[in-house]
Amino acid sequence: MKVHFSSKSNEWNTPDDLYNILYKEFNFTLDPCTNGENNKCEKFYTEKENGLIHDWSKDIVFMNPPYGRQIRQWVEKAYNESLKGSKVVCLIPSRTDTKYWHDFIFNKASEVRFIKGRLKFGDSKNSAPFPSAIIVYDKNFNNTKYSTFDYRRV
Repeated sequence: MKVHFSSKSNEWNTPDDLYNILYKEFNFTLDPCTNGENNKCEKFYTEKENGLIHDWSKDIVFMNPPYGRQIRQWVEKAYNESLKGSKVVCLIPSRTDTKYWHDFIFNKASEVRFIKGRLKFGDSKNSAPFPSAIIVYDKNFNNTKYSTFDYRRV
């Protein structure tokens, strides 16, 4: 599996050990952001199928979106689908200075877990050049809970 770490690709393949811990907690049913080879769920959408246009309201979603400019659309979609009943767990860069964090995460997500250290995506030997966070959207929770998450110690 080839993993890209440049602006040429927005794909950052989810580390299996991190996904497995989250799956045990949430039992995901949908992966809306896959290239068709790196899907984490049996039900998934590729770029061609465009997960942004589908209804997720009946699913428990694991979302590791493309990290380019379109990430705002994915985070907004995750938030809106949670309002319709879906639970959505997102793995995204911890870019707390961006507008989408202020518009759709702070005081809107039920939980924000700042990952301790930097992730190694896919088969990479090097850590990512940015910090990451797990964002949980669940309309059954009213107040955002913030924590650090050392998944290596779970």
